[in-house]
Amino acid sequence: MSSLTRLCRHAREVTDADRSRMKTVFSLCDVDSDGYLSREDLKTAVVMLFGYKPSKSETDLLVGQGRRSQSTGICLERFVTLMAGKLSEENAHLKTRQMFSAFDVRCRGFLTLEDFQAAFSRAAPRLPERTAVEAFRHTDKDSDGHVSFKDFDAVVSYGWANH
Repeated sequence: MSSLTRLCRHAREVTDADRSRMKTVFSLCDVDSDGYLSREDLKTAVVMLFGYKPSKSETDLLVGQGRRSQSTGICLERFVTLMAGKLSEENAHLKTRQMFSAFDVRCRGFLTLEDFQAAFSRAAPRLPERTAVEAFRHTDKDSDGHVSFKDFDAVVSYGWANH
């Protein structure tokens, strides 16, 4: 197992700087300034902290974990606890999901060659365009013009394991 794969599987320690950033994000996302994050505020906060928009089921889970009975949203203390837990549980799968979401700018749940080309252009503008084409063709195992998360995950996991 590569050192990167081992690193991604271990829990990440939450630092004081992480907690400070979470508090800042909470303040920025508390649009009503009422001391609570609504469901939509929470989604925005997750995007700011982790770089991806949480799915409906993940948002439901976070809201369910974050609300106290009869509360109007998630308070700062609970938000920091939830986000610290989320941060400490990051693993290779989550990182891959974030990468996939960064490629999937149209939120379709699959990637096209154009998505690969745009992502490669943003992340590594000096790479030849053929690199994105080759990467897409390698990932699109069934040559249907679409790369699912499962296919993307398999290629990224292989890369991490053989890096």
